Amino acid sequence: MSQSALLSVSNLTVAYETRKGRLKALDGVSFSVSTGETLALVGESGSGKSTIALATMGLLGPEAAISGSISFEGRDLAGLSAEDRRKVRGRDISVVFQDPFTSLNPSLPIGLQVAEPLIQHLGLSRNEAMKRAIAALTEVGLPHPERLLTAYPHQLSGGMQQRVLIATALVCDPTLVVLDEPTTALDVTVEARILDLLDEIRRSRQIGMLFITHNLGVVNRIADRVCVIYAGRIVEIGAKNDVLNAPSHPYTKGLLASLPRLSARDHQQRLAPIGGRFPDLTALPQGCAFAPRCPFAEAKCNEPQPLHPLGDGHAARCWKAEALRQTPWPVPEAPKTIAARAPAMQGELAVRDLSKIYALGGSGGAIRWTRRFGLPWLKIERPILRAVDGVSFAIPAGEVLGLVGESGSGKSTLARLAIRLIEPNGGDVVFNDKSVNKLRGKALKSFRQAVQIIFQNPDSSLNPRRTVGEAIARAVTLHTSVPGKDRHNHVENLMDRVGLPRSYYDRYPHQLSGGEKQRIGIARALATDPVLVVCDEPVSALDVSVQATVLNLLSDLRDQLSLSYLFISHDLSVVAHIADRIAVMYAGKIVEVGSTTAVLEPPYHPYTEALLAAIPLPDPALANRHRTVLKSDVANARADTGCPFHPRCSRKLGTICETVTPPVVEAAPGHNIVCHIPLKDLERVPSVLPPERVTS
Repeated sequence: MSQSALLSVSNLTVAYETRKGRLKALDGVSFSVSTGETLALVGESGSGKSTIALATMGLLGPEAAISGSISFEGRDLAGLSAEDRRKVRGRDISVVFQDPFTSLNPSLPIGLQVAEPLIQHLGLSRNEAMKRAIAALTEVGLPHPERLLTAYPHQLSGGMQQRVLIATALVCDPTLVVLDEPTTALDVTVEARILDLLDEIRRSRQIGMLFITHNLGVVNRIADRVCVIYAGRIVEIGAKNDVLNAPSHPYTKGLLASLPRLSARDHQQRLAPIGGRFPDLTALPQGCAFAPRCPFAEAKCNEPQPLHPLGDGHAARCWKAEALRQTPWPVPEAPKTIAARAPAMQGELAVRDLSKIYALGGSGGAIRWTRRFGLPWLKIERPILRAVDGVSFAIPAGEVLGLVGESGSGKSTLARLAIRLIEPNGGDVVFNDKSVNKLRGKALKSFRQAVQIIFQNPDSSLNPRRTVGEAIARAVTLHTSVPGKDRHNHVENLMDRVGLPRSYYDRYPHQLSGGEKQRIGIARALATDPVLVVCDEPVSALDVSVQATVLNLLSDLRDQLSLSYLFISHDLSVVAHIADRIAVMYAGKIVEVGSTTAVLEPPYHPYTEALLAAIPLPDPALANRHRTVLKSDVANARADTGCPFHPRCSRKLGTICETVTPPVVEAAPGHNIVCHIPLKDLERVPSVLPPERVTS
């Protein structure tokens, strides 16, 4: 690998003037990226990662005050004219942003969007650019690229849209690619394919990559070196193995400790999040900005902290770095200040043979003649989607059932059916021995009081015009008998329970962090004194440390209130941390269900094995472990006959998997696998969990 300097950032500072004063988004940042190298920038939201990406691309607004230098192939980018900068951007340096929904133009076909850089930067004709676009779409592994030329973004899955962005970024053969959280919103299986693709392209083309993420598991899979950013400053930098094996700055230790560990034995151990709040960037201290959140802080931390060299290019901005290399991040104890409170009622939710069918729009379907009003009548039968197909399970009082699967597998539809937000086409939901489908009036309102939901995105589920107190008080008003004069105090008690300061009562959602917003959603769900809470991807949009805090909170509330959870996620490591039992869902069906320990150890359903193997782990020794790679998405590989997973299964037996519904095999009491593969063959599959975890 060539070690020539491709990108060099020196003493980069970016500041903005605000009403509160000068805000330093970046403060003296320096690093380099070599040809063929991937440097990962890691840190929480607000740390300055995306500001570095925008500064590199020359996309910061005129209000940004920039000092320092950014050199690309020996040229100072700041010294280039606007026209020369545009020639570099997209041709020599390209970018892949996090959200393809906002990056792709919904009104333009895919082919034109991929071909546009070729027309603009290389001067190719439209026909020649379209030929190159087909080749680029083929390189990133998209099926039927000729058909995709005329497709629109909304017709593609999230993973396919992200591949289109990557193809667009690579089509002009750049030498540097900036990737800003390119896999954060994707399923773990799609993420694994994207990371494999990027690594393969980087090696084959010798492209330099600046990869931005908050997930150290992803860093372990893709990076050569790691640069950890906090409050606009580099706090640790070095080779990936050095940083992940021996993290020396407390912030890096905290990020690693926040990750749920994939383990069948100690999967419910308490996580160790980073406490406190992200600092105010308009009032950063002269000393360590992390000191107020650091469990190792001392008086000397209030002094200016330079980067301390630790050898072989490894450095940390901490005077205790050498001494802390082998010191673990402390795990907090569960809170004991809030007395346990039993819910007003107990209940078991049972789902019996539940189904939901949607008629698909667009072209297709069968045409047949029927009779209407005694006359011949032409009827078009549209194709259908079985979003939920004959699903049954039960959640006893006080249990956590984890529901895991990729996007499109039917998890959220099943959750909404279970709490009767939508009506089923078949089957029944039973709560406390009563059919939920038949409830009306007061009985239905009582059910909604007992069963609540926490949504994935707090920004879309909170009214931006309501204060924190008003949002929680509305649930108290609608579903409880708390008198009006007592509601304010009742809401404050709920805020205490979820760890929100009472001073936040009159704040608005935009004034809170992502984790604090999610706490509002949790408090609002608890306002009705429920016995069952449906958690629909409640931590997928959060930083790893905030995720750990919310998972600990949900675990504490489960113990304090004897709550039951239906916990939905696409990440098995998150589900495994909190769940007593796990149900694995694919294409509307449950393909495996059992205790958490049983599901995490062989025998696996092949789909469960693929989900587990796709999880990026932060241990450098496991960076290139064997993984079963799923080549397509659920939406594009959903079989109507036989086993629904057979189009993607690497262990398909033959026509029996294509034509015959697989049987339910009991691997152990309470552990069922729906598969044609004989149990003795499934038991021979080696564990995909880290070896040291399954033997402890």
